[in-house]
Amino acid sequence: MASSVEAGGAWTTAEDIALCESWVKVSHCPISGNEMKFSQMWRKIHEEFSEKSGSARTEMALSSRWKILNREFGKWRDALTKARENLRSGQNLTDEIIQAQMWFGATGQGKKSFQNHQCWELVKNCSRFKIICTTPPVVLNETPLHDSPATDSPVDSPMDQDSPLPRAPRPIGRKAAKAKKGSTSKNECAQFLEQIAKNGALRLERDLKREEADKARAEAFAIERQQAQEQDMEDREMKIMAMDTTHMSPETKSYWKMKRRDVMRRKLFHDDGPSNTDWLNYQNN
Repeated sequence: MASSVEAGGAWTTAEDIALCESWVKVSHCPISGNEMKFSQMWRKIHEEFSEKSGSARTEMALSSRWKILNREFGKWRDALTKARENLRSGQNLTDEIIQAQMWFGATGQGKKSFQNHQCWELVKNCSRFKIICTTPPVVLNETPLHDSPATDSPVDSPMDQDSPLPRAPRPIGRKAAKAKKGSTSKNECAQFLEQIAKNGALRLERDLKREEADKARAEAFAIERQQAQEQDMEDREMKIMAMDTTHMSPETKSYWKMKRRDVMRRKLFHDDGPSNTDWLNYQNN
C-alpha cells in the first residue's frame, strides 16, 4: 500500500523546506540559472528535492506546491513591507511582525496568518521576495496636541484675580464672517493642492528608488555570474593542464595534448598578445 506522500498526501514542513532549498539552489545558480528552460529547471529541482528529502513527489506535484508557496511568500512580503513602512518610533521587531500578520490576514485571501517562517528564511533574500521600503517611515507626532499658554497661570494673573468671571467674546459681524469663511476656503484649497503636489513628488521618488534598486540588483547579479563563469573556466583549464597522460593510449594522449595546446593559446593571447604564438609554433614543430 502506498504511503500518504506517494499518494499525494499533505505536505510536511520538512518537504516544504527541501522544496524551497532546491528552488533557490537551482533557479539562482549564477552560471546556469538564467539559461535554463522551465522544464529543465523543474527537472533539476526535482532531482535536488528527491536527494534532500527522499520523497516520491513528482515534478508536477513540486511545481503545484511551489505555486501555492510562491503566492503565500509574495503576500507575506507585501505585508512586511506595509508593516515596515508604517512602523512607529519606539516599536521593535515584534511589533513589526504583529502588524505584518494583521496585513496578511486583512487581504481576505487564503490563510489568516503566515506560518511558513522557516521556508521564508530560505527565500527572503531572493530578488522577487526582497523587501524594499519606498516611503519614509511614519513616526509619532512630536507636536503637542494643545499649545501651552505664553502668559502666567490664572492663579498668578492679577487681571484674573480682579475679574473672576471671564468676559464673553464679542460676536463678529456678517461681513467679517463671510470674509473669514472665504479665507478659510482658499486656505483649504491651497493646502489640498499642496498635498497633491507632495504626494506626486513622493510617488516619483519611490519609483526612482525602486528603479535604482532593481538596477543595482541586476548589476550585482551580472558581476557574480561573470566571476563564477571565469572561476569555472579556470578550474577546467587547471584540470586539463594537470591531467596525467602517462598510461593513456596514443590517441588519448594526442587528444589531451591538443586540449593543453588550446589552453596555452588562450593564456598567451590573453596575457601577452599574439606575438607569443611564435613559441607555440616552435613547440608544434
